[in-house]
Amino acid sequence: MHLTLRIRPLRVLLAVAAVVVTAFLFRGQLLRLFMRPEPPPEQNWGISLDDTRPGEVTSIATGLDVPWSLAFLPEGGLLVTERLGRLVHIVDGERRAEVTVPGVWQGGESGLMGLALHPRFRENAWIYLAFTTEGSSGPENRLIRYRWTGTGLADARAIVDGIPAAMFHDGGQVAFGPDGYLYLTTGDATQGHLAQDRTSLAGKILRLTDDGGIPPDNPFGTRVYSWGHRNPQGLAWDDRGGLWSTEHGRSGARRTGLDELNLIEPGSNYGWPLIEGDATRAGSETPVLHSGPDYTWAPAGAAYLDGSVFFGGLRGEALYEARLSDDAAPTLRAHFYGDFGRIRATIVGPDGMLYFTTSNRDGRGLVRSGDDRIVRVDPRVFRK
Repeated sequence: MHLTLRIRPLRVLLAVAAVVVTAFLFRGQLLRLFMRPEPPPEQNWGISLDDTRPGEVTSIATGLDVPWSLAFLPEGGLLVTERLGRLVHIVDGERRAEVTVPGVWQGGESGLMGLALHPRFRENAWIYLAFTTEGSSGPENRLIRYRWTGTGLADARAIVDGIPAAMFHDGGQVAFGPDGYLYLTTGDATQGHLAQDRTSLAGKILRLTDDGGIPPDNPFGTRVYSWGHRNPQGLAWDDRGGLWSTEHGRSGARRTGLDELNLIEPGSNYGWPLIEGDATRAGSETPVLHSGPDYTWAPAGAAYLDGSVFFGGLRGEALYEARLSDDAAPTLRAHFYGDFGRIRATIVGPDGMLYFTTSNRDGRGLVRSGDDRIVRVDPRVFRK
């Protein structure tokens, strides 16, 4: 009897060990099973890769590792951030240089994120990088300005530091607006109450001068431009100067969906965590468009082109197009669903083409041959 009692715990331990080892070995497949994207609602289906002709959709660079943001250089080629902490210079599809950005801390969704070139880049060669690093009391997010030398980084200067960080909800998008000011999105760092605290830099869209100062017309006399955000990841301006932002909605084992597309007004509160979806509350804004409670976009980078805001879908594995209208809510189309997997950065190139990156090597996607990649799309395919 005593022998039986000793054997049973051993069998339990062996069984648990087998489950743990199996889960580790097949973690990618298991993640894919539980993170499998739902097909878009039927009324939102857009075009697929099969609907295009040769040359209309082309991979221009492959073999990247979780590319987060990209920017075209005026002399040709482009710079790409990889979340693990590398800045990659690509010319004609080939890596010309690869720079490890000092101080990047990567875990979960944190790491090296947004990238923006100064509007007078030809004169000053300034680039701005948003990333997570180890601060004096734990991880924090920072925005640092560098001078791009053509092969590396020099003259680092902190523009904003001390932004709350976590393994999830780090925001990190950087862009110069048509007003010449610098915009930075920040997540709530998994502490939803910070989004409603205007003294905190978490859960906000910040507006800055190019050296980190406060523009004179900012709504609160601080760097805060809008607040009440959970995890905004896309910034795009329409042809009237309106600022659009994509934002991740709720998440969890039984709570997904309600991702947002917001039209940002200075000083406005976008409600998180007090309201979601179509809910209303005095002093808070509801989104122009949201994914609904049963479908998830996990929206990422955004770009405006020809009357539409295009944005990448990570969980949704699609390139979304919100067609804007003066007298009605935007209409949504989900293009290339499942054709490329997870889609993150989305920008318009100097040639008028639309470019996006995949994010299948981030641990939540199915890695395909050549991933991750940068894809160029002739926007005329959306108007056939």
